[in-house]
Amino acid sequence: MPRIRPPFPVTHGYFGRPTVVNNVETFIAAAGIAENGPQWLQSRGTEASAGTKLLSISGDCGKPGIYEIPFGMTIAEVLESCEASDTQAVQVAGPAGILLGPQDFGRRIAFEDVGTGGSFMVFDNSRDLVGVVRNFMDFFVHESCGFCTPCRVGTTLINKRLEKVANGHGTTVDLETIQRMASVMRNTSHCGLGATASNPAVNLIEHFPTMLNDRLRHTSFEPAFDLDAALEESRALTGRDDPGAHLQGGGV
Repeated sequence: MPRIRPPFPVTHGYFGRPTVVNNVETFIAAAGIAENGPQWLQSRGTEASAGTKLLSISGDCGKPGIYEIPFGMTIAEVLESCEASDTQAVQVAGPAGILLGPQDFGRRIAFEDVGTGGSFMVFDNSRDLVGVVRNFMDFFVHESCGFCTPCRVGTTLINKRLEKVANGHGTTVDLETIQRMASVMRNTSHCGLGATASNPAVNLIEHFPTMLNDRLRHTSFEPAFDLDAALEESRALTGRDDPGAHLQGGGV
């Protein structure tokens, strides 16, 4: 069961005592500092982000794999290193991270700019970004523990709106609804999953507006559910197609 923080493990952990909870990458850096001094770490990276970062690079590139890069390296330089071409987007820090387009490839991998736990996914122009983001949202719908309403309901509602966009029925109202729902989830979810689950959809709207607008219907609103269309199977089974078997204004 997710718990409200603080306290954090660094102050109240194992047996209520301060506890170090870190990964191998951190421990290796600590060992290097102990052996070589802080100047060894500060010799690479930026002033605010000393040292190096391990990136797990996957997706549409010639050389996927594990890379160790100095903090401060630009996204464009990372893409060049892994031999990526025709790149339309990168997803940094996993599905809950940030989706960036070519206009942001000059940004740097660093705590003060684009922070990451190490995941770096590359998508070229053959990929449907709406489909990619829907895949991320499917993951969050499945992973939600269901404890709090904002996350349990919000992930599903956002996914349904994205489905409308993917099927060519989305409107500007759907995009506005996604952003409002994302704000509610960020501010009221019980744990970090709910607070960040909307990130892929929000990033898609903010960083790829032209691509999305090209796929929207030229109406301000279209119902998410057509009640009359839902009765089509019943009409077929009963052999009826007269006006009385139809609903007027059946969209909701």
